[in-house]
Amino acid sequence: MPTELLRGGCQCGAVRYEVGGAPVSLYVCHCRACQQQAASAFGISVIVRRADFQLIQGEVKRWSRPTDRGGTLACYFCPTCGSRLWHATVGDDATISVKGGSLDQPPDLRTAFHIWTRRKLSGVVIPEDARQFPGEPD
Repeated sequence: MPTELLRGGCQCGAVRYEVGGAPVSLYVCHCRACQQQAASAFGISVIVRRADFQLIQGEVKRWSRPTDRGGTLACYFCPTCGSRLWHATVGDDATISVKGGSLDQPPDLRTAFHIWTRRKLSGVVIPEDARQFPGEPD
């Protein structure tokens, strides 16, 4: 991922954000929750430091759900168009997970970790040299 300022927002343009620091990591998640949320084969998560993230336009709504590890995931989205923008684990103030599809410049997935691969859809091909985890990495 590039180290310059990352910008993104929702599909209708009502919500905009910036990330001022380099991403911590990049995941392609094949879990069922990401498939449902993205209405696709997987979700893309760009992990950034919470301190580097700034909402610069609009307001978001929050919906929460339990995680497989017993925690709570707060999911932030645009109240107008419904676009999911970022996730935050309740109680973890260090990082957030920006949804890759909400970035103005989509991430390059060649260096991404593929997680929850045991739940990937049939026909999805993960590059042989990609770092893979059958579940969630520690």
